[in-house]
Amino acid sequence: MNNLAADAAHYASAMQAALSDVDLSVLDIFVLPPFTALPAAAAAFGGMPVAIGGQNMHWAESGAWTGEISAAMLKDAGCTYVELAHAERLKHFGETYECVRLKVMAALRTGLSPIICLGESSEDKDLDRADEALSLQLVTVLSGLAPTHLQHIVLAYEPRWAIGVTEAASPSYVAARHRHLRAVLAERFGYDAAETVRIIYGGSVNRDNAMVLAALPEVDGLFVGRHAWTGEGFAEIVRIVAAHSPKGDKA
Repeated sequence: MNNLAADAAHYASAMQAALSDVDLSVLDIFVLPPFTALPAAAAAFGGMPVAIGGQNMHWAESGAWTGEISAAMLKDAGCTYVELAHAERLKHFGETYECVRLKVMAALRTGLSPIICLGESSEDKDLDRADEALSLQLVTVLSGLAPTHLQHIVLAYEPRWAIGVTEAASPSYVAARHRHLRAVLAERFGYDAAETVRIIYGGSVNRDNAMVLAALPEVDGLFVGRHAWTGEGFAEIVRIVAAHSPKGDKA
């Protein structure tokens, strides 16, 4: 819940100025503004290879859901992506992965790419059951989908204990969780389908850890929070990823 519609033009121009010498064609870049700033952001980024996404949506196409936003409304506002299941939605608004599954299906029907957040709690980590928690979340949210759907989905691994703190999860810990998520996908949908899914990391990403995290073979990109509240801050991360990502495919 940051930035007004009027801030979108400054954000975009700051990114454009900071990245004028960077080859952005090797990256898929997106920003997730608040609902009220979506049309302004779509216009502001019109000349840049930066996609727009919503921070949440409802599973219904329309109806008596006062205060909610549908997938079609996000598309109409210029969105390509939609973020679902952020830890704050689960914690403060009582959302469940059963509910998120309905949203994922609605997003795919409408042509939006869902960015599905997954992450274990500090208790799960302390009890050595992080992979168990992630498996349950992933299996629940992807239930009923076909292997062909996976190419349109992004998984954002965000350990809940690493959100909004000073340090991200360690590179070795991140790599292990990403390998586990990929293995669960392969077991349920087949290896080829599992390889089409981008698994990105979020949770206290900043200029100091972005290079190491982006260079991990298991990490397909970064999901940036506080460091992307300004265009200049996000541009710093984009520049790092563009320069240091070892992958041939887009990050």
